[in-house]
Order: sequence, then C-alpha cells, then structure tokens
Amino acid sequence: MMDMHKIAGACALGLMLVAGTAARAQDAGGTPTQAQPELPRESLTITGHDGTKHVFSVELALTPRQQQVGEMFRTAVPADRGMIFVWPYPQQSDMWMENTLVPLDIVFIGADGRISAISENAVPQSLARISSHGAVRATLELQGGLTEKLGIVVGDKVDSKALAASPT
Repeated sequence: MMDMHKIAGACALGLMLVAGTAARAQDAGGTPTQAQPELPRESLTITGHDGTKHVFSVELALTPRQQQVGEMFRTAVPADRGMIFVWPYPQQSDMWMENTLVPLDIVFIGADGRISAISENAVPQSLARISSHGAVRATLELQGGLTEKLGIVVGDKVDSKALAASPT
C-alpha cells in the first residue's frame, strides 16, 4: 500500500511540474493573446536635418517577452508616443505585424544614433518581414504615417536615455 501512495504522490508531483512549466512557457514566450500592460517610458527626440525637434514618450520593450508582444492587440498609438526596442548590440532587426491592429511606422536606428531606414505604414496583421537591412542599435515603432507627416527621414538624429546605455 505504501508504494501505491508513493507512486500516486510522484504522479501528482509530475503533473504539477508539467502544469507549472506550461504556465511559465505561456508567460515567457507562448503565443500572445492580449496587449501587454503599458511599459516604463522614456523621452525620445528626433532632430531633423533642418533642426526641427520631435519629442515622443516611448515605452521601453526591454525583455524578450516585451519585445515579442510589442504593440500587439493595441487599438491605437497616439501621435506623441511609441515603443522602442533597444538591442544589446547592433544587429539585424526583423519585425512583423502579427496581431498588431493598427498601422505603424518602423524606424531603424543605427549605432551612430541616426535613422538608417524607415518602413512607413506597416500593414496591420501582416506576417511579412520588415527588415532593417543591416545592423541597428534599436528599432522604434510610431503611429503609422507619422514619419511622413512630420518630415522624419533617414539620417535624422535620435536622442534618448534608452540609447545612451552602453551595449552589453
């Protein structure tokens, strides 16, 4: 009888471990099913070639999970806000619009702090890859159409405390 209790206890423990692992997998990297809570913010300024400054309050997507979820399931991105993905070192950045409900401008920021590429009005829910076409320090998501409206172009300077941190 004692052995049956040990076996039953071991089975129950095994089921709890499997259930706990599945729950952690959903938290750590399972398929996102809803918008993430608002992330901590930093100020970010883009300075145009003519000296015009555009100031944004951007959410910092720092962890792999925050970066995976990004702007998914959000129904609006205000014109003065956005989200920045700061990479640990300059690298190729490939983004997509899966589960993203609104168009976005995707701005790629080089190691020199200048915009190296812009993908305007990325199509909501598209699985097409949006590539930086080279190594970048960060990727910035803004309201779709905003870069054209504000005259933000490749070569403009981006300043933020988020970019000032030394790469790891």
